[in-house]
Amino acid sequence: MSDRAYEPEEMMVVAAARLLEADDVVFIGIGLPSKAANLARRTHAPDLAMIYESGTLDTRPTVLPLSIGDPELSRTARAVVAVPEMFNYWLQGGWIRTGFLGAAQIDRFGNLNSTVIGDYRRPKVRLPGAGGAPEIAGFCHRTLVLLRQNPRSFVEKLDFVTTVGTVCGGRSRQELGLPGQGPQAVITELGILAPDTGSGELVLTHLHPGVSAEVAIEATSWPLRVAAELVRTEEPTARELDILRSLLPSEQSNIAELIATAARGVR
Repeated sequence: MSDRAYEPEEMMVVAAARLLEADDVVFIGIGLPSKAANLARRTHAPDLAMIYESGTLDTRPTVLPLSIGDPELSRTARAVVAVPEMFNYWLQGGWIRTGFLGAAQIDRFGNLNSTVIGDYRRPKVRLPGAGGAPEIAGFCHRTLVLLRQNPRSFVEKLDFVTTVGTVCGGRSRQELGLPGQGPQAVITELGILAPDTGSGELVLTHLHPGVSAEVAIEATSWPLRVAAELVRTEEPTARELDILRSLLPSEQSNIAELIATAARGVR
């Protein structure tokens, strides 16, 4: 427990980091997943193997990377491979245990939309697109989703299915030929959802400190199921918060270093 104040985003990162195993192999991008993996490696999972989507294998950055192209990732990696090799051999070969994903929308079966809001041909918003998300969800042994919980994101029906969850169109992952388990946890600022072992529907299993089940239900567009034995997430410890926050100044110093390097190159 910690008597220090923390932000909802910090609770999300800490909760996600705790779900990573000591010897996990994790496929990550920039943002909250990067913070969670780096926090886990500095706490309970020193042997965590981090793979960034730019092709850096078992990288051990000393600062939080600014992008997947940050030279810190290649400098500290065990190996750097081409992106097609990483997807074709390492990911589709089943070598990666955990994949992190985000999205604009999620439904009750963990299907994700990161393509469009509205009609595909005349969308209200055109989003970044699939990227590697379908392959990550398809071939990692499990996926963890980080997403803020509100009715616009937790929807009854997706505007577009970018990434398959546990059940899609009434068909299971096995029927669709997808080897991975799919989403095994959805971590939000309110709690954690996990799929029901029978139906595959997401169920609220954990509530973060100070959050009620009613708040989580109201933040969800479908009738959210709540576990019979709802677990209360432990607050971030002082050590977790200190380590997590120590990553943030590095971003600024890294930016300054990159600017200085670029300036020297211009002269």
